Amino acid sequence: MELKLYDTLTREKRVFRPLDPAHVRMYVCGPTVYDYAHIGNARPVIVFDVLFRLLRHLYGAEHVTYVRNITDVDDKINARAAEEYPDLPLNEAIRKVTEKTDKQFHEDVAALGCLPPTVEPRATEHIAEMRTMIERLIKSGNAYVADDHVLFSVPSMPDYGRLSKRPLDEMIAGARVEVAPYKRDPQDFVLWKPSKPGEPAWPSPAGIKTPGRPGWHIECSAMSWKYLGEVFDIHGGGIDLVFPHHENEIAQSRCAFQTPVMANFWMHNGFLQVEGEKMSKSLGNFVTIHDLLQQSNDPRWGEILRLNMLRTHYRQPMDWTNAGLAESAVIYGNFRRAVINSDRAKARPSRGILEALSDDLNTPAVFAELHRLGHLAQSPSGSPADAAAELVGSLLLLGFDRAVDHVRAGDVREDIVIAFQEVSARERGIDPAAINARIADRNAARKAKDFKESDRIRDELAKKGVVLKDTKDGTTWEIAR
Repeated sequence: MELKLYDTLTREKRVFRPLDPAHVRMYVCGPTVYDYAHIGNARPVIVFDVLFRLLRHLYGAEHVTYVRNITDVDDKINARAAEEYPDLPLNEAIRKVTEKTDKQFHEDVAALGCLPPTVEPRATEHIAEMRTMIERLIKSGNAYVADDHVLFSVPSMPDYGRLSKRPLDEMIAGARVEVAPYKRDPQDFVLWKPSKPGEPAWPSPAGIKTPGRPGWHIECSAMSWKYLGEVFDIHGGGIDLVFPHHENEIAQSRCAFQTPVMANFWMHNGFLQVEGEKMSKSLGNFVTIHDLLQQSNDPRWGEILRLNMLRTHYRQPMDWTNAGLAESAVIYGNFRRAVINSDRAKARPSRGILEALSDDLNTPAVFAELHRLGHLAQSPSGSPADAAAELVGSLLLLGFDRAVDHVRAGDVREDIVIAFQEVSARERGIDPAAINARIADRNAARKAKDFKESDRIRDELAKKGVVLKDTKDGTTWEIAR
């Protein structure tokens, strides 16, 4: 079967043929490490993790290189560092912010079931490559020095704008260009700029005496060149990066190396909103990956979040809702039920799963096939063992490792009940952690034979719509219907 991927540049789904089947190369824009990553940031991480896994399956793990960068020099980082550590020198404060945020990001995406990329370069460790590219662009006439800045000359590239396909006036508005007297053209963008006192600074290129730092766009061009070459197979990221970031990456890289393309495929995931609204702090619906992971102590909760993300095709807009998350928790538990006592040694992804993934990561079709396999695995007729083996192999390929790990009958009910009830509680504005804390208090009261206090806590929770059930294995709870 052939792998087909949608290319944003050509606006068509095309057969993917790597430049070198022995070395398939993909670059995806990573986080700017100044704050917890929000759930919208998780979408490209999960989507391109699935593609990474598929490429490894098709071409062999040792033949695929996946690069995802870390942006650790940025105005937002500087502002956060000054805010959080006002008594420290700015550079020291920046180091604290980036180290803490970088650690948080990696812990969060690992909990979502994502593999680490092959290479994860940091921008500040690749200043030399950025300087080299900038010098090349100046020499070729595609960049110029003005007022201690180096700027890319957009008019020097006749087909600038092919990726976003925006009219000139829209591109200028979309870029939120800085009105600067040293610009030759309003579209021109910064490759290098002077640093303010106390900010991170490096020796500037092009003989500029004032120390400075790189612009955002040149960072990804330099890091992709370093690890993947002048032209590579796939460049990915969120749809919000098409313009200006990816448009400018293309301009820099093509002009620096005189190549017809930077990447053979440009892939972008769609926008994500929360409960039908654009996510924003002002609306109070700004949700971080870390926040979501804290909603449950179940070690499989991160994979339920992953499943919920993948139920929508990656190029389509997605609405992240508590109701959808509750459905995903049940689906996840059903898959676990279907693989009880399956033979892991025979695990292999089904042909239907591979066909769906090879159709531009058609995850809605993937889930239809997973449901089919789950039904067959629990059917008394046919070949339930074979279906279970294919279901296990498919779940592993998709990154649901914990879903098939040490499955016992009791675990499956726990998956469904705990996950679903916790989501239901949050929908009603009830904190699951607070419920569990009160149950712990009640257990302590019962152990001390203070049954009056025990009953009082039960009644207190009942008034909030929380029903307790005492069993020989302990106390569980659910939200009253």
